[in-house]
Amino acid sequence: MNHQMIRMGTSVLLLVALATVCIAPAHAQDAASLYKTKCAACHGPDGSGGTATGKAMGVPDLRSDEVQKQTDAELTEIINSGKGKKMPAYKGKLTDDQIKQLVAYIRDLAKKK
Repeated sequence: MNHQMIRMGTSVLLLVALATVCIAPAHAQDAASLYKTKCAACHGPDGSGGTATGKAMGVPDLRSDEVQKQTDAELTEIINSGKGKKMPAYKGKLTDDQIKQLVAYIRDLAKKK
């Protein structure tokens, strides 16, 4: 009976590990898709703000120290409430989880710089 419990426990752990491996890339893809549809037109695919729209509006480089040193809570608030008259507010348009994913994606942009 003890061996059966160990095998069952091992099976559960393997299933959890497999689920984690499969879900993590899905979240990354979700964040990339969200960024592409909601942010890239102004901030650029790489976060540099180098698009025509981004340059015209003076959007910040999301990879910059200025942006990256902001806390996750600060970035979440900017995404939720918008920034000035240029950046729209996404509160009510995106879920809390989607906004959290975008913040993580913005953090990853700096690593790819």
